[in-house]
Amino acid sequence: MGVAILFFGLACLVGWAMALVGLGYAVSVLWRGRGQRWVRVDGSPFARLLLPAPAYLRFDRALVVGALLADLWLVSAVVVLGSDGIFTEEWMGYPGMMDPAGQGYQAEVVGLLRSAAWWSAAAAVLGRCWTTAVVQLSVLPLSALWVASFDTYYAQ
Repeated sequence: MGVAILFFGLACLVGWAMALVGLGYAVSVLWRGRGQRWVRVDGSPFARLLLPAPAYLRFDRALVVGALLADLWLVSAVVVLGSDGIFTEEWMGYPGMMDPAGQGYQAEVVGLLRSAAWWSAAAAVLGRCWTTAVVQLSVLPLSALWVASFDTYYAQ
């Protein structure tokens, strides 16, 4: 059991490091493209607003990778923290002692994932990162539904 806990702890740390590296890479793409055009010069103003220049599209793709890694880390952290006496899923194994403070954990985590999806997607839309907004509105709400489907000790 100690090896499994060590493995999940290391995986959580590696996931956090990968998310930070992905977001750092997005910032480096943004920095490298600082001398290039970020807005198209041809077409109507509406088309220029909706269709960013190639340099900005590269930044959006890099940001998608960083955001996706951060989302996966967040969901894995939720599952790892909830497996300590809150969730009773069979694939998780024996979760250990029941945590009496965990009654509202599942509802709070679902709310956290949904609000993180809306806030991050709104920030991506304000920054015209359309692909990032779509990924945030896809991954986190589906993860919230997945976490909400877990059986807990308190749902019985």
